[in-house]
Amino acid sequence: MRHLLQKLGFYLIALWAAISLNFFIPRWMPGNPVDIMLSKLAQRGPVTPETRRAIELLLGGDSSLPLWDQYWQYLGQVLGGNLGVSVAYFPTPVVQVIDQTLPWTIGLIGISTVISFLFGIGLGQLAGWKRGSWLDNIVPVTTMFQSVPYFWLALILLFAFGSVWQVFPLNGGYDVWEVSPGWSPEFIGSVIYYGTLPALTIVISSIGGWMLGMRNMMVSTLSEDYIVTAEAKGLKPRRIMTSYAARNAVLPSVAGFAISLGFVVAGSIVTEAVFSYPGIGSALLQAVNSNDYALMQGIFLVITLSVLGANLLVDLLYTVIDPRTRARA
Repeated sequence: MRHLLQKLGFYLIALWAAISLNFFIPRWMPGNPVDIMLSKLAQRGPVTPETRRAIELLLGGDSSLPLWDQYWQYLGQVLGGNLGVSVAYFPTPVVQVIDQTLPWTIGLIGISTVISFLFGIGLGQLAGWKRGSWLDNIVPVTTMFQSVPYFWLALILLFAFGSVWQVFPLNGGYDVWEVSPGWSPEFIGSVIYYGTLPALTIVISSIGGWMLGMRNMMVSTLSEDYIVTAEAKGLKPRRIMTSYAARNAVLPSVAGFAISLGFVVAGSIVTEAVFSYPGIGSALLQAVNSNDYALMQGIFLVITLSVLGANLLVDLLYTVIDPRTRARA
């Protein structure tokens, strides 16, 4: 219980620090979203001070207040779920923009990351167990794909399977002409069809790292004394591989997997830009191009929560997998 409370306390402090930086950094940067809105309105006629005051309040900022008062006001808005109004998608609230785009990113990047991790760990386990086999020999080939720049691999697959052979669509998240969004089989099938090529790109580019890491840890673990003891006791090879070797060899990969899950939201920008996928990465790109600080703050907050949440879950899972971490805490 004490270990759990220590972990929760640490992550709460980290969350407060991240939210505070999320407030101060945009205000230290040059530019102002209110000025951007006013410059657009000024093209249609003169802008009064009352209009500027109304836009400041609409976007969640009030320059007449001291910075610390703005900070406490911002904390209250975050706790209340009010992240302001997006300039890029004006007048849509930031929460609504995130609510519409986040499920696409989690569905595509999250599932692809989990699939590549499970396949990479499973294949790496077999490659380390059967050193010198054909599976062990293809590990360098898979790591070669990881060294290729991600956007370059995505463009090659898009050109081959989307343009030349036309097996998959070139862009989008679903067929906007034939199906309507909803939980219908047609819509779900269209989403899977449109997301297959982006997901395939993520799996191909990341599975080599999981395989190589797990394979090397398996080789190192198999030389430990307790493995030799298990073999001397006459235990079945399958039990030695899964219960003795793989269980200890997978620990570093689990930590890496937590980091990967946390950066699912942040790492989606390139994928969604290449495939024009309607996720949160595309929204962040649009926010940067429009100097939409409210939307950027909201997306950075989501990224922070996802990183801290994933690390907390795996931190707790680590204490179950390896009781030594709990005993030493």
